[in-house]
Amino acid sequence: MDNTLLNRIKNDLQEGLITWEVALAFIPIAFLSYLFHEFGHWTIGEILGNNMSLGLNNSAPQNGFFIKESHALWSAIGGPVFTIVQALIFLFVVWLTKSIYAYSVVFFAGFMRFFSIVFGGIRLQDEGRIASMVGVNMWLIALIELSVLFLILWKSNKIMNLNIKTVGYFTLLGTMAILIVIKTNSLI
Repeated sequence: MDNTLLNRIKNDLQEGLITWEVALAFIPIAFLSYLFHEFGHWTIGEILGNNMSLGLNNSAPQNGFFIKESHALWSAIGGPVFTIVQALIFLFVVWLTKSIYAYSVVFFAGFMRFFSIVFGGIRLQDEGRIASMVGVNMWLIALIELSVLFLILWKSNKIMNLNIKTVGYFTLLGTMAILIVIKTNSLI
C-alpha cells in the first residue's frame, strides 16, 4: 500500500474515533454480547422452571428437553429480547456520554444478529425457530428484530455523527470479533 492510502485510512479512523483501544474493545464486547444473548435464553428457561445450561453460544435445558413445549418458544424469545435490551441500554449511554465504546456495544448487538441470521442460516437461528414455532414466514421475526436493532443503531449513528465509512470499519471490526468468538466456541 502506498502512503496516500495509509494516510486516508488513518484519517478515516481518526474521524470515526476508532483507536487501537476501541478496536481491541470489540473482543470483550463480542464475548459479553454473546453471553448476554444466551443469558436471555437461560433466564427465561430458568424462570419457567427448567434446569438450564449456559454457554458462550448456547443455552438449553440440561436434560435436553423443556418441561413444556411452550417453554422452548419463550426461551428462544429471551435471547433476541435481551439483545434488543442491550442495544437500548447502550443507546441511552451513547445519548448521555457520546462514548464510542458505548456505541460499539450498540453496533455489535445489531451486527451480531445480522451476521448470525445471514451467515449462520435463518433456520438455525432463534428468529427462524421462533417463526417456525408460531407458524409465520421464516424471515418475519428476523426482519422485525433487525429493523428494531438497526433503528437503534441509526439513532446511535446520528448521536455520534458517524459516517458510512466509519460504519464500514465497525463492520470489519465486528466481523473479526465474531470470528474470534466462533473459533473460541468451537474450541470449548
